Amino acid sequence: MRYFVHIGYHGTKYSGWQKHPGVLNIQEVLETALSGLLKTPIYIVGCGRTDAQVHASQFFFHMDVKQEWKFDLLFRLNKTLPDDIAVFDIIPMEGLPHARFDAIQRSYDYFIHTYKDPFLSEYSSLYLEKNWDLDKMKDAVALLPLYTDYRGFCKSPDRNDHTICNISSATLYADESGDKLRFQISANRFLSKMIRIIMGRLLDIGRGKMSVDEFESYLISKETPAIIIPAYPQGLYLSKVTYPYLDLPPRSTFSRILQNRVNSNWIAI
Repeated sequence: MRYFVHIGYHGTKYSGWQKHPGVLNIQEVLETALSGLLKTPIYIVGCGRTDAQVHASQFFFHMDVKQEWKFDLLFRLNKTLPDDIAVFDIIPMEGLPHARFDAIQRSYDYFIHTYKDPFLSEYSSLYLEKNWDLDKMKDAVALLPLYTDYRGFCKSPDRNDHTICNISSATLYADESGDKLRFQISANRFLSKMIRIIMGRLLDIGRGKMSVDEFESYLISKETPAIIIPAYPQGLYLSKVTYPYLDLPPRSTFSRILQNRVNSNWIAI
């Protein structure tokens, strides 16, 4: 039987989702907990790969289990897992749907705060600047859905079969005080460090270090620059994953920086 498992995690302590020897990662922690509770080796497949220190307020993985358990697995799993990983739902699926390949849309949010705050440091990226040129940043964000080849925004483009990403929406927000920024982007797929690279260039535009035309030139030329400086990881969240057959609302925000679209404190620029 195949199951989809709906989870969220705070990624600060982890080297990302994917299992790697010798480092703490989300996938291995979950596989260890599930194998122990179900008394059989369990291997899971995630809906994507998040970088080290990146969070997920919504994430799915699938697993195959030969024999159905006779206890409350959701309760025991949450008791077993560390506090920074939560399981929201365990969903039996018909057939063999794939958590990664079947996803039709993924949404990410990137949060910035412009003043030092010890309660935000693990959930948002600190950039001690006040006078962002938000109009030019907005102009650059508006270009993103107009292009499909993001080779110039990928750390390792040659590792991919292709670098085509269909961005369905991209929006820049500010809070009412102007002390916090939020960038939200949705697409069918994303490349390695793509969102952090986009965010890094948007910040350069906001500082006056890059023009909107130069930003667009990376979309047009499809050339990977020799030097790429991504934005910090801790402000990035995988916030929504959608399937043709499964569309659940996120269950967690992880911080007082609310991610809900209905949050009236965020104003689209």
